[in-house]
Amino acid sequence: MSPRAPAAGCPCGLPAPYPECCGRFHRGQGSAPTAELLMRSRFSAFAVGDEAYLLRTWHPAGRPGRLDLDPQVRWVRLEILQAGGGSVVHTEGTVRFRAHYVERGRAGQMEEHSRFARVDGRWVYAGALPAPA
Repeated sequence: MSPRAPAAGCPCGLPAPYPECCGRFHRGQGSAPTAELLMRSRFSAFAVGDEAYLLRTWHPAGRPGRLDLDPQVRWVRLEILQAGGGSVVHTEGTVRFRAHYVERGRAGQMEEHSRFARVDGRWVYAGALPAPA
């Protein structure tokens, strides 16, 4: 199980328990079949503190050597705003999302338009698209 596995619903917002939803990807029991599901599973990895999964699902060209997640940040909700491509028949996709968090008792949010690509048949996070001017 991941370091801070939730007892009930999946942090990604889908109506399934964490172990059957994103938890299975975190445990290495399959990989996300779409870019959106990879985005959801990566959000859940931030929520449960699974740094290894985040690194494993990062494109090799941009993957950092290590991650140091801030234990003072609690990721609480994910909104998928837009998804393009990224299906089981695509090799690239994008997902625009808004992630809500609480840091030291204060609510916040961040928004990103992320790129995803298939590497060796598996979806990986390939970085953020530039924000519109």
